[in-house]
Amino acid sequence: MKRILLTILATAGIVCAVCWHFRDRLSPVWRSVAEPLVTKPAPDAERYAGLKDEAERWRKDLSAKYAKARTKEEKDKVLAETRSFLETLLPEMMRCWLGTSWDFHGTAETPGKGKIACGYFVSTVLRDAGFRVDRYKLARQPSQNIIRSFLPAESLNLRVGVPYENFAGEVAGAEPGVRIIGLDSHVAFLVTKPDGFRFIHSSGSKPWCVVDEGREDAEVLRRSNYRVHGLLTGDRAVLLRWLRAEKIAVKESPTATASAKRR
Repeated sequence: MKRILLTILATAGIVCAVCWHFRDRLSPVWRSVAEPLVTKPAPDAERYAGLKDEAERWRKDLSAKYAKARTKEEKDKVLAETRSFLETLLPEMMRCWLGTSWDFHGTAETPGKGKIACGYFVSTVLRDAGFRVDRYKLARQPSQNIIRSFLPAESLNLRVGVPYENFAGEVAGAEPGVRIIGLDSHVAFLVTKPDGFRFIHSSGSKPWCVVDEGREDAEVLRRSNYRVHGLLTGDRAVLLRWLRAEKIAVKESPTATASAKRR
């Protein structure tokens, strides 16, 4: 029995040594085995509906408060409160979609009810948060047009060919808030905080669903050569349009083929 036990232990040691030696080659295999065991987060349509109602209630209350404000200081205080609310609301709404399947032509309006493309994910969350925008028209635009529908050109931050770690370092130290970011062939949300950033998007790569990724996990963001983003919640005009429920004019592309840029 002792000899059998020693033989088993020796064999196990050899297997472990071989696996360690070939760990780089075997890691894709291990990931392919492990990935099916990972449970995707469940979309939360009920919470999403509640957040939509809450967004409208807060918008009306803050709008009334802004209308009553008489001094610049009072108005600025309401806008600061508006920004704080949106920077809490928007990421919460985004996360209600986690686990919702991606599809290039996906146009789902409710978390978990159908599939959704990246452009429709961005436009639907913005519409449901209270921005008066045509989600169909917005979703069909190239990513830079989606951002420009909300922000002036001078507010955009464009990086082409910048190594990912350099770019990630810039974003990690940027002003906190909710950003829209366009990539080579993708559009997403970038939520920046003092402790880093979250990249929230409907991913056309594994796991092919809406995901919330940190700096180390954001492979789609890492691989892109083109990155353009703008701070949505840091713009006074954007906050005022939300408060006043003003219609947002979509910057349309002159060519129909440009719609492929954002999916």
